[in-house]
Amino acid sequence: MSPDRLIYMANQIGKFFAAQERANEARAVAGIAAHLTKFWDPRMRRDIIGQVANGQADGLDTLPRRAVEQLADSAAQALGAGSRGCGEKGQPA
Repeated sequence: MSPDRLIYMANQIGKFFAAQERANEARAVAGIAAHLTKFWDPRMRRDIIGQVANGQADGLDTLPRRAVEQLADSAAQALGAGSRGCGEKGQPA
């Protein structure tokens, strides 16, 4: 899917959650992140995380950007946690 289309879709989701959670930005960001996790293909999430990380998501609004950054942080933590204490071929060190 094109980068512009991913940004457009994330912004639309962001607008929905911003309207639902006007007084609570943290809940809006959490809702956006949950939606992306539940309904977006992993490749779509990977692509938009990469766009944000590489500075190629200029059109992405603030709340969806924060949600994508949250997803990136969660993914990085999961990768780090999965490799702790493991030696070669996933065997305990």
